[in-house]
Amino acid sequence: VQLQASGGGLVQAGASLRLSCAASGFVFSNSYINWFRQAPGKEREFVAAISSEGGITYLADSAKGRFSVSRDNAKKTGSLQMHTLKSEDTAVYYCATIQGRPKLATLQDPRNMDYWGKGTLVTVSS
Repeated sequence: VQLQASGGGLVQAGASLRLSCAASGFVFSNSYINWFRQAPGKEREFVAAISSEGGITYLADSAKGRFSVSRDNAKKTGSLQMHTLKSEDTAVYYCATIQGRPKLATLQDPRNMDYWGKGTLVTVSS
C-alpha cells in the first residue's frame, strides 16, 4: 500500500497550489480520499474529503470558498486545489483514505483513516 502526496511548495499569499495524491496497492475506488494538514505545534486537522465515486465532498470551514477536492479513479489519484492561500494555510498536507461510506464526523478524525501518505509541505509567505 502506498499513498504519496505531492505538489507542495513555497508560495506567496494569494497564490494557488494544487496538491496531488497518488495511490497504489489497494482498492482505491472503494475509499474516500481525505486531506489533512498539520501546522507546527498544532494537531493534525481535517481539510477536505471526497467520496469513492466523487459525488460527495466535504470541506472544512477554513477551506470553503477557496479549496476544492477531486479524484480520478482510473489514474488512482486525488487532488486538492487551493486558491487564495493565506499564511495560516502553512502546514504539512497529508492525504489519507478510509473505506466505505463513513459519516462526516468519522472522516474528520485522523484516527479513523486506513492509510496515510507522506506529507507535502505548503509554505505561504505573507
